Amino acid sequence: MSSQLERLENNQVKLTIGVSAEKFEEGMQYAFNKNKKHISIPGFRKGKAPRAFVEKMYGPEIFYEDAINYVIPEVYEAAIKEHNLEVVSRPEFDVETIEKGKDVVLTAVVTVKPEVTLGQYKEVEVPKMEIEVKEEEIEEELKRVQEQNARIITVTDRPVKDGDEVVIDFEGFIDGEAFEGGKGTDYTLKIGSHTFIDTFEEQLIGARPGDNLEVNVTFPENYHQKDLAGRPALFKVEIKEIKEKELPALDDEFAKDVSEFETLDEYKKDIKAKLLEQKEKAAKLEKERNALEKVIENAKMDVPEVMIDNQIDQMVQDFSMRMRYQGLPVEQYLQFTGQTMEKLRENFRSDAEFQVKARLVLEEIAKVENIEVTDEELNDEFKRMAEQYQMELDKLLSNVGDAEKEAIREDIKIRKAVDLVVDSAKEAN
Repeated sequence: MSSQLERLENNQVKLTIGVSAEKFEEGMQYAFNKNKKHISIPGFRKGKAPRAFVEKMYGPEIFYEDAINYVIPEVYEAAIKEHNLEVVSRPEFDVETIEKGKDVVLTAVVTVKPEVTLGQYKEVEVPKMEIEVKEEEIEEELKRVQEQNARIITVTDRPVKDGDEVVIDFEGFIDGEAFEGGKGTDYTLKIGSHTFIDTFEEQLIGARPGDNLEVNVTFPENYHQKDLAGRPALFKVEIKEIKEKELPALDDEFAKDVSEFETLDEYKKDIKAKLLEQKEKAAKLEKERNALEKVIENAKMDVPEVMIDNQIDQMVQDFSMRMRYQGLPVEQYLQFTGQTMEKLRENFRSDAEFQVKARLVLEEIAKVENIEVTDEELNDEFKRMAEQYQMELDKLLSNVGDAEKEAIREDIKIRKAVDLVVDSAKEAN
């Protein structure tokens, strides 16, 4: 096998690959063995005709496609290694010359990783981060925990007010006719949640248990049920129950109930410490993002669109898996939010572009700085992974191949490059 490389525009290259007649013959024999049971030749039982008879009757071209598909993976992989290419797209193959008994010439056009020219990546300037926990933030967290521990009680001595939960029966009508999906029994609705359309919830304020109301609303123009979109509707509603939250008092007893602390003051100190830790982690991530954005801005590279599309594919796949884990297929999520897959992908585009560019500059920094990963560091990473996945280290290692080990080693290099950039970054005064 021989190959030649031609560089095209937009980070594309064209490989011209010569396949020896011997290798192509191997592919032809494979194609014959694969297809012979389906071939009928007069004078022979089906599948028993010699290859020479088949080729004489139908022509050797009958096996060319399968023969080419057989040889392509091996010769293409060899050409990639020969020219040390980092391919980021699927190859587009073409057959230049093909004839039985002779060398075959193939071409493959692929997109490769772009060259990166680094600018300043050490001591880049980032905004100064002020980390402070305010008293109102502590009170807000206390309020959240207080809400979580509230009791729901039934109210009988007053009408519905904002923030109540009401249990209702309802049925919707358009032009005097009940419509599908517009009926509910013993439905619990929180007033002010805007779960229902238009001013439905507001019109229940002031009603008492046992009241029967007529609620007039208009469906939004972009409502997901097209036959209801933009149309006025009347709902007949019966108020069956009113419920409200009874909040526990914020005192030492509350602190004992919701935490391991004896007093409210101790509990508030713990809340402050945890909020500070969260802010420090968030500040670290923001500093990292700001520093990398500067490094990207200072670098020169022409990122192929296919790399961004591939990253978006991965992000959509990860998002879909998270949704499915929560019991909501991504198709339903799109329906509920009124989005399309194209819009979802577009929402990921900016972050995908950042991630691709960040990875490229960090790989170049690791190369320029001769960043290496020791076997001890790699083993420490496997120990961390084993602990995270609650697996025995030996069992984890038995499931990790050489390619996976190399990928993990590369990820550690990238993390080291991130540390180098962030640790050297200077905060603006």
